[in-house]
Amino acid sequence: MTWLLTAVLLFAPFADQTPEEEAAEHLSKVRRIYIAILTGGDAALQLRDLLMTSLHNSKQFVITEDEDKADATLKGAGDDDVFTDTFQSSEGINAHTQIGSSNSEGLRNYSNSSSSHSGGLTIGENDSRRDEQRKHEAIATVRLVSKDGDVIWSATAESLGAKFMGASADVADKIAKRLVTDYKAAKLQMGSSSAAPITK
Repeated sequence: MTWLLTAVLLFAPFADQTPEEEAAEHLSKVRRIYIAILTGGDAALQLRDLLMTSLHNSKQFVITEDEDKADATLKGAGDDDVFTDTFQSSEGINAHTQIGSSNSEGLRNYSNSSSSHSGGLTIGENDSRRDEQRKHEAIATVRLVSKDGDVIWSATAESLGAKFMGASADVADKIAKRLVTDYKAAKLQMGSSSAAPITK
């Protein structure tokens, strides 16, 4: 009976956890990550390698190639599209004016009188411009899955490229930075909650 009471007391603080608190607890314990092959073709394969590098350089996680040794697996999809942006504009001014008059009279074939006036004004100016820019757009949506199959973290990032890196590298960097930030916050949250006194 004593062991049952002890077990209840040990697990009582975790019974009232919200899903967010439970995910934060799992995230705070992640040390070793396996990055699964992302869906999305060749671009996704390159993005996976960039994610490995970015997460490894963060010095917060051990990146493993053995899924069985990982505390959690990063899964998801990614793509890197090359496209051309076309901008086309046209400006023009046109004006057209024409004035004309005619007058004719005759009297018993002895005299004839005729008068005619004509005038015209035409102004025209057209300006047409077409610009094309070749661009890359990368996007990735990922989730961190625990060994139990629960999603404990997720993120989406997109980029048209940064000042010193391409679009895919920028996406991988954004995801790595966000994961590190949320991981540190989770560790801090779990540390402060475990240090809090138990009230009766």
